[in-house]
Amino acid sequence: MSINKNVKLFLTISSIMMALAIAIGAFGAHGLKSIVSDSLLKTYNTGVEYHFYNTLGLFAASFIIYLKENSKKAVIAAWLILIGMIIFSFSLYLLVLLNMPILGAITPIGGTLLIIAWFLLAFAIIKD
Repeated sequence: MSINKNVKLFLTISSIMMALAIAIGAFGAHGLKSIVSDSLLKTYNTGVEYHFYNTLGLFAASFIIYLKENSKKAVIAAWLILIGMIIFSFSLYLLVLLNMPILGAITPIGGTLLIIAWFLLAFAIIKD
């Protein structure tokens, strides 16, 4: 059984994003604990949590694309999950690491993309 290019792409990206989530989470737990305030560490950890959850979701979306290989909506949803996750989580990481609270203004854009992505994926499952 062969895997189409979209499935292979998103499974590969998911694998890389999971490795990054683990490394970034470990850095926060061990490297930032004594450097930043508890409030900033909590913000950082929120980014890590969403990074993990949505990486797992991207794995799941990959399998939905496999099952519904002609679904353009599922592929678009997967891209939106990836983009939303990067904007959401990485804006929080950079906010903490660079001490730039203005980056918090970008975070809701990522969250909005994630919400749209998950609704779109549900629609793809139902309609395609």
